[in-house]
Amino acid sequence: MSNSVEFYFDYGSPSSYLAWTQLPRICEQYNAELVYKPMLLGGVFHETGNASPITIKAKGDWMGQDLARFARRYSVPYRMNPFFMVNTLPIMRGVFWARREGVFDTYNRAVFHAMWVDGVDLSDPKEIGRVVSEAGLDAAALGEAIQQPDIKKELIEATNEATTRGVFGAPTFFVAGEMHFGQDRLDWVAEALSRDRATETVG
Repeated sequence: MSNSVEFYFDYGSPSSYLAWTQLPRICEQYNAELVYKPMLLGGVFHETGNASPITIKAKGDWMGQDLARFARRYSVPYRMNPFFMVNTLPIMRGVFWARREGVFDTYNRAVFHAMWVDGVDLSDPKEIGRVVSEAGLDAAALGEAIQQPDIKKELIEATNEATTRGVFGAPTFFVAGEMHFGQDRLDWVAEALSRDRATETVG
C-alpha cells in the first residue's frame, strides 16, 4: 500500500498506545494514510512462540521504566495499567463493530485512553460498557455485536493475516512492504515514508 503506514496493534500493548500518540503526526508530516490493522496479540504470540516481555522479570522491569521515559519524551499521559496483562479479546472484537458503525475514531481514542491513561480493567464487561457509554457510544450494541460469529471471524482472520506477514508482536508497521517493529522504531517509519515520498516525487 503506497504512501501509508499499516499499523498492527492491540490495545493491551502499552507500546501500541505510545505509537498511536505519534503516528498521526508522522503521517500528516509525510502526507501518508494511517491504516489501522487490529489483531489479537495473544493469538500472535501463540502462533509465533513469542511472549510478553513482562514474563521475564528483569526485562519487564526495564521495559516499564523505558515506556515511562518515552511517554515523557513524547509529552503524553501514560500510566502502566495496574491490571496488566489484560484480556483484550472483547475490545479487539469491538474494533470491527466500531468500524461498521462509523465510530472507530471515537472508540479507538476512548479505549486507548481508558487502558493507558486511566488504568481501567478492560477485561471487565461492565468497565468496557462504562467506557464506551461515556464516549457517547452504544454499549449494549457493542456487547451484542462482539458475540456474533462474523465479528469473531473478522478478528481471527485479521490476526492470521498479521502472522502470515511476519508479525510477531505489537506494534508492527509496514511502509511500502517494509516491516518495522516497536514504538521505538518510529524514526525508521518516518525515514521509510520520506523515501517513499521522494520516490513518488521523482516518478
